[in-house]
Order: sequence, then C-alpha cells, then structure tokens
Amino acid sequence: MPALLGLAMLAGCGNKETPTEQPAPAASAPAPAATPIDPATAATITGVVKLVGEAPKAAKIDMSQDPACKGMNIAENVVASGGNLSNVFVYVKEGLGSRTFDTPKDVVTLDQSGCKYHPHVIGVMAGQTIKIVNSDPTTHNIHPTPKNNRDWNESQAPQAAPLEKTFAREEIMLPVQCNQHPWMHMFINVTKNPFYAVTGPNGKFEIKGLPPGDYTLAFVQEKMGEQTVKVTLAAKDTKAVDMTFKP
Repeated sequence: MPALLGLAMLAGCGNKETPTEQPAPAASAPAPAATPIDPATAATITGVVKLVGEAPKAAKIDMSQDPACKGMNIAENVVASGGNLSNVFVYVKEGLGSRTFDTPKDVVTLDQSGCKYHPHVIGVMAGQTIKIVNSDPTTHNIHPTPKNNRDWNESQAPQAAPLEKTFAREEIMLPVQCNQHPWMHMFINVTKNPFYAVTGPNGKFEIKGLPPGDYTLAFVQEKMGEQTVKVTLAAKDTKAVDMTFKP
C-alpha cells in the first residue's frame, strides 16, 4: 500500500503543468514626430481685442468667511481698461490639418494669492505641466470641472508643495473653482497646437511661428462667448487681426 500511494503521488505531481512565462506587454507606440515648420517661412498674427460700449460694473466679492483672505475683492468676469479687453483667449481653431506638435517642456504656473487665481485665464497644450502654487496663509481646494478631461479635486494647505497636473485632451475655457472659497474661479484652455495667446491689460496678443496657410482664428471670452475670423497667411507674413466684443 505505501508503495502504491507513493506511485500515485508521483503520478499526480507529474501531471501538473509547468507554468509558462507570460509574454512581456507590448510597448506602446511612440508619439508621432512633430511636423517641422520652416522658420524661414513662418508667419505672425498680431491684434487688439476691444470692448465696444461701457463695461459692466465689476461685482464686489464678500471674502469675510475667511479672515486670511485679503485680496482685491473685485470679480474678473469682464476686465476692460480704455476699451481694451483682457483675458480673451485667442487660438488657431482650424487650418493646421493633421500637423502634430511636441508638448512643451515649459511649466505653466497657476498661483493662489489673495484668495484669487493668478492668472485668471491660461493656455497650455495637451500634456503640458501646470504647477499650482498656494501663496496664501489658508487652505485652498482646487477643483477643475472639465467636460472632455478627467475631473479631480485636491486640497492644498499653506506652504504645501506645488501640485503638478496635466490635461490629456483639448478643451477650451475649462472652468476651475475653489470649493473652500466659492468666489475663486479661473479658466484653463487646453489646445492641440502651440498657436494661442491671452490678451493682456492693453488688449493685445501675438501668435508667432505659423506656417503659411488659411486659418480660422477664434477669440473666446468667458461671458461673451466665441467669435471667429478667417485669415490667410503668406510666407513671412505679419498680419493684424483685431476683434471687438459687446457686453
């Protein structure tokens, strides 16, 4: 009996399958190489964005819920000075076809200071890093609410390490809020190309390095929406394209 039992055990062990080595996962395909642009033919678009008529009176913000908030308590929905409109996002919406572009290595900084976001409007390319800093002596809670990208919501204490975030897909005027301070709002614009700008206090913008071609240029303001214009650029062209918004 012991001998028969030993033979049975040996037979059982012999019937076990030897585990096979799992194949290594296939390497992901490398990103396509950026389409080169000949700098000798690159063109530039410049312009000024104006507000026609009287700007709406800026609302005052009640920051009394947090004694640590001592910033300027004026809303930034429409910011105009001398008829020049700030915080308008200008970008090439159409005309680049299947061109691809390298993701910039520069980091774009978004600061929280005086319980407001600075800048109020920014532009980045898909995949580009945004560094979020808290310069205030109070905790903030950063909460983008995208339609085409991943939603996230993170707190950031005073003097905490910066948060570094990216957005994978194009999305224009992606809203960001602070759940801790409900008046804090700003907009991130995520594009597929590097041809964009945000107007400054003088309403001016400049977009450089475009290849010659026919384009649709979009101007986007958070309250007054989007306007577009067609523009044709020849080699080495510098073309002025102005835009006006009405409140």
